[in-house]
Amino acid sequence: MILIGENINIMSTTIGIALRERIPGPIQNLARAESEAGIDYLDLNIGPARKDGDALMPWLVNTVQEVIDKPLSLDTTNPLATEAGLKVCNRRALINSVSLQPERLVKILPMAKQYNAEIIGLLWGVEGMPRDANERCMLAVDIIYKANEIGIPNEDIWIDPIVTPVSVDINQVKACLEFMSMLADIAPGCKSIVGLSNISNGTPANLRSYLNRTYLAMLMKYGIYAAIVDAFDEELIRLARGEMPEIVNLVHRMMDGEKPDMSVLSHKEKEYAKSVKVLSGESLYSHSWLEI
Repeated sequence: MILIGENINIMSTTIGIALRERIPGPIQNLARAESEAGIDYLDLNIGPARKDGDALMPWLVNTVQEVIDKPLSLDTTNPLATEAGLKVCNRRALINSVSLQPERLVKILPMAKQYNAEIIGLLWGVEGMPRDANERCMLAVDIIYKANEIGIPNEDIWIDPIVTPVSVDINQVKACLEFMSMLADIAPGCKSIVGLSNISNGTPANLRSYLNRTYLAMLMKYGIYAAIVDAFDEELIRLARGEMPEIVNLVHRMMDGEKPDMSVLSHKEKEYAKSVKVLSGESLYSHSWLEI
């Protein structure tokens, strides 16, 4: 599985200041730490960057490339910033992301083709968030068709079905999983990717990792190719690297309908089993789901 570190983000207090004031030290230290943690790509998130994005993104790309040799994911809604970043990338870049809004497609798809970049196809349509797995399938086919039209092959398209918080709408959580079970059939050759931490948005900080890890294990049942993750969640990285097969097996058995005897599970197994129940809709979400 490809892991993309989410930590270089303008929303971070420390990184936000470093970006605005062009201070390389904190950014380079974080880039090194993400790389040492075992991350495959680094996501460089500068947000909308409306004012000076076309200067900020190349500065950030060069700042990171001075200290690490990893492929980069360029994360901004500013097309000028995206192109400026692509021009200075040493390695093939990933554009995060291309939604189905016409103004986004017309600017980013030709850019991806010109600079030989891969793209994340975000399944956000002109009417906004897809309602279920079927709408996700229709949006995926649409974005793939439009990318293919200008010569971008399926193999360069990473499909993001949009993970939403479990605390908001369990039906969307289930729809995302259902879509992932269908993706290989409707989009042969395309890769799959999720912004994993979205699943735990709105939950207490000390509980977020339980949901993130368990949802990743659930997605692994459908061959998830990549995930944008917290680079410093060591257990999550071990899980993704195949070092916790017993846990993954337990999660997948539960997804197939098995109801394990909680009294014989280890403490760690119980954490995952209780989280599976919440993420599958068997139990209602509450901040105390691990205690029940």
